[in-house]
Amino acid sequence: MKELNRFSFGATSSITTSLSLIVGLYSSAKPKASIISALIILAIADNVSDSLGIHIYRESEDAHKSKLHTITNFLTRSFLTCIFAAFVLFLPKMYGMSISIAFGIIVLSTLSYFIAIDQNISPFREILKHLGIAIALMIASHFLGDLVLHRFG
Repeated sequence: MKELNRFSFGATSSITTSLSLIVGLYSSAKPKASIISALIILAIADNVSDSLGIHIYRESEDAHKSKLHTITNFLTRSFLTCIFAAFVLFLPKMYGMSISIAFGIIVLSTLSYFIAIDQNISPFREILKHLGIAIALMIASHFLGDLVLHRFG
């Protein structure tokens, strides 16, 4: 289970940032509004997702660190982001967003579960805590996207 720390930060960061951008940008339909929304959402979502990623990473971390963690972090982020992009690219608008959210929740819940089991803490509590932050971020991103569309669209 100790190998989980190689993936925990990258997966968490990718899931929360990607889902926030997807949800926020679906609120916006015009190019100017989309660009502004993306910048605002990224400025907020990236900071929160990195904080959550560091939190989950530390929960799964053991004493040694290696370059392999950095590589797996990069590959995990890239892989998950490509999956979200494929959902959005190849599926109709609402299906792409819905399936992305469902997939992200499943991966984040699974990651949270295994970390909790490894740390001998309540999986249910950890899953709720981590999903609560991710869902709050998606809701905020949706409202930010709407706000920018109404203000600049």
